[in-house]
Amino acid sequence: MDTTRVRDALIAAAQGLALALLGFIGSLTLFVLSVLSIVFIVLGIGVFTTPLVLSVVRAHANQRRLFAAQWSEVQIPVPYRPFPHDLRTGVTGQVERTVHMLKDPATWRDLQWLVMDITAGAVVAILAPGLIAEGVLGLLLFGGLWQPIGGYWYAFIPVYGWVSAFFAALLGCVWLILATYVNPLLVRTHFRIAAVPLAPTRQAQLAQRIDRLTETRTDAVDSSAAELRRIERDLHDGAQARLVAMGMDLGTVEALIEKDPAKAKQLLSQARQSSAEALTELRDLVRGIHPPVLAERGVGDAVRALALRLPVRTDVDVDLPGRLDAPVESAAYFAVSEVLTNAVKHAGADRIWVDMHHADGMLRISVTDDGRGGARIGSGSGLTGVERRLGTFDGVLAVSSPAGGPTMVTMEIPCAFC
Repeated sequence: MDTTRVRDALIAAAQGLALALLGFIGSLTLFVLSVLSIVFIVLGIGVFTTPLVLSVVRAHANQRRLFAAQWSEVQIPVPYRPFPHDLRTGVTGQVERTVHMLKDPATWRDLQWLVMDITAGAVVAILAPGLIAEGVLGLLLFGGLWQPIGGYWYAFIPVYGWVSAFFAALLGCVWLILATYVNPLLVRTHFRIAAVPLAPTRQAQLAQRIDRLTETRTDAVDSSAAELRRIERDLHDGAQARLVAMGMDLGTVEALIEKDPAKAKQLLSQARQSSAEALTELRDLVRGIHPPVLAERGVGDAVRALALRLPVRTDVDVDLPGRLDAPVESAAYFAVSEVLTNAVKHAGADRIWVDMHHADGMLRISVTDDGRGGARIGSGSGLTGVERRLGTFDGVLAVSSPAGGPTMVTMEIPCAFC
């Protein structure tokens, strides 16, 4: 028999036993506490206990979601509504938290799941170790266990002697063979049952989608306004100032060209230098808005060109079958640019790796550096801006950056090729 299949069956049996215990003991306890806490709201006590109990229920449900993804690759989305940012403290805050959680449909679906986890979920989960236990018991009966216990019924077989014990052993082998094929399926079925109440409904998904679109639209507008202000500031402080200075120098040259030719020649040289610097700044500004290489050759070559200008050794691996839509290419390029800038400025890295490929309708980009680590989203970091930029395209950003490094920033953007 395939050892891998046997190993998977034993692992599934252990998982099923753990899920059955969690379902029967953990879910039963939390269901009773939740019901009592909600009932006690009328007495005023539940206002203080309900948010705590329901938070534990959510943590319990999220742990089951994690097990579903890790053990059976069953994805169960998290449907909870976020708490408002302006929640007050004290008794008023407790009342607001209680009302918010009780108005969330996901709370009541969690309670439905607790009931299902106590009953159907626990029964399906316990079948996985039960099949192996039945098989082992059949073999033990054949080994003489029936003698000290006297008459014994095993799966409708009265075990009174060697003949019936032999049939019990045959049936035990059948249970064990069946377990090698069925156990992983039973664990997956347990999670499929859990997904029915735990996963968000179609209405909840649409509501989350609307909230997400509203948030990303606001972020896009804010980002566009910030970008316009940056361009205006760069023009005002850079190229515009140099052009004004160059105009003043040319005016002075016009006045001095006959009286002091040497001075006029010096000012012309200065004006020529100012024009060259203004041209360089304009080119840098244009490159910052939309690099020509990005428009002409695509995001892969644009990232390669960007890596060549970095002071840190950067390896770029690109595997794209064609050109992406221009907005997606632009978002991906500037996201990678911001991440690389952070790695150079803050990580103290000696080497950076960029991997960019397309799979399952997603543009996946990972940027890894061997720096000091400690990067995170939030607190005004550049990664927060990257997350907002990607959010406009329904993209996601994930950061793994333990203290001491390495740091890996992973980006995914839904997209299709032209």
